[in-house]
Amino acid sequence: MARVDGKVALISGAARGQGEADARLLAAEGAKVVIGDVLDEQGAAVATSIGDAARYHHLDVRRADDWQRVVAFAVNTFGRLDVLVNNAGIIKVGSIVELTVEDYLEVFEVNQLGCFLGMKAAIPAMRVAGGGSIINISSVGGLRGRPMTAAYAATKFAIRGMTKCAALEVGHDGIRVNSVHPGSIDTDMTRGAEFADIDKQAYHAALPIPRVGTPEDVAQVVLFLASDDSRYCTGAEFVVDGGQTAGDVQARRRN
Repeated sequence: MARVDGKVALISGAARGQGEADARLLAAEGAKVVIGDVLDEQGAAVATSIGDAARYHHLDVRRADDWQRVVAFAVNTFGRLDVLVNNAGIIKVGSIVELTVEDYLEVFEVNQLGCFLGMKAAIPAMRVAGGGSIINISSVGGLRGRPMTAAYAATKFAIRGMTKCAALEVGHDGIRVNSVHPGSIDTDMTRGAEFADIDKQAYHAALPIPRVGTPEDVAQVVLFLASDDSRYCTGAEFVVDGGQTAGDVQARRRN
């Protein structure tokens, strides 16, 4: 039985990576999916490859009017909105002293403001639908600090906090709000030049689950939260990190 049969989902940043994996899995499990992104050609191609269950719509998550348009598109196309996945995100690496104000604000606008605007636009539509599930993609960087990632961590900690506030505000409307905290996942963002000097193979080998995470690993948790299987879960944090935050993985010893 399809776990999200009849539901309508809107996913930001779904032209590639984790968002694309979410879209494909939710559609395979019976949902209608609206793919939102600024990568128009890639997003449209993903929607076409999924088929009739998916549509693409341009979405710059920093713009409130874009959010209003894409939510209206979802409702007008598929009749309702049940699931929002706030997935769009970027990272800028640099020390607090070196990071420019412009870079900091860009990370804030995409990661934190984008998540806020997404919830703001989706909640009224979900109230009309009689409830729903909002899934905010944070990070293990929203659970603990790491040098050189102050802007990213600030936004991911903020998403964690906004999630809890929203859960308290809209629970009586039948809307659940949870955050997902991926660890090291193999996506375009983590393959950037700023991570070229990191020995990823050695790092992942030290994890309790000794491999890099995949977008599909995260998508399975998103599917759970989008489905009625998570009907008593709200304001919670779901970690998908292979045990990265369980302790000091670099200190792991062989038996």
